[in-house]
Amino acid sequence: MITILFIIILIFSVIIHEISHGYMADYLGDPTARLQGRLTLNPLKHIDPVGSILVPIITSFFGFTFGWAKPVVYNPHNLINKRKGEFLIAAAGPLSNIFLAIIFGLIIRFVSSGLTAVTPFIEFLSYIVIINIVLAVFNLIPLPPLDGSKLLFSFLPNQYGRMRYVLERYGSIFVILLVLFAWRLIAPIVPYIFKIITGIVVI
Repeated sequence: MITILFIIILIFSVIIHEISHGYMADYLGDPTARLQGRLTLNPLKHIDPVGSILVPIITSFFGFTFGWAKPVVYNPHNLINKRKGEFLIAAAGPLSNIFLAIIFGLIIRFVSSGLTAVTPFIEFLSYIVIINIVLAVFNLIPLPPLDGSKLLFSFLPNQYGRMRYVLERYGSIFVILLVLFAWRLIAPIVPYIFKIITGIVVI
């Protein structure tokens, strides 16, 4: 039951992540996501059979739940400032997860004040906060195809374009390696961020 709940929260969290990319691109002048009908919370528009279903189920057997939605694409040629636009579009995804973590984390902080035990409601909100913290931290890793790589390359000179092209060719391999091994790097960070936001220590 908890695994199913985790997967449902994860799916909607990654959907909001992708929608945020699309809204930012639309705001900056590129209507691609809007024209493709991706600026919606309808899961059918965003679910990736592998990333939204298969990977979450498989990773749940390893003690954590992870996945992704279909990436929202944008046309950089529609952006007035390509570098600035790429940075803002890439940043919108992790920032949406940070925003969700803070909002629900503050609810936990205020609702749990004075409670002597964790209620099912607090536990449910905790899942939302933890999942969104993980998504934000994971996506800020500067390796393709994660948002962190786009943030990094938006600052680097054009001469690094060739290196970016080579790295992005092997993006699917990086995803597999990150899913298998990055959790060990992220896991120690999550409880600290969770405590800062909610005031509760994760056991």
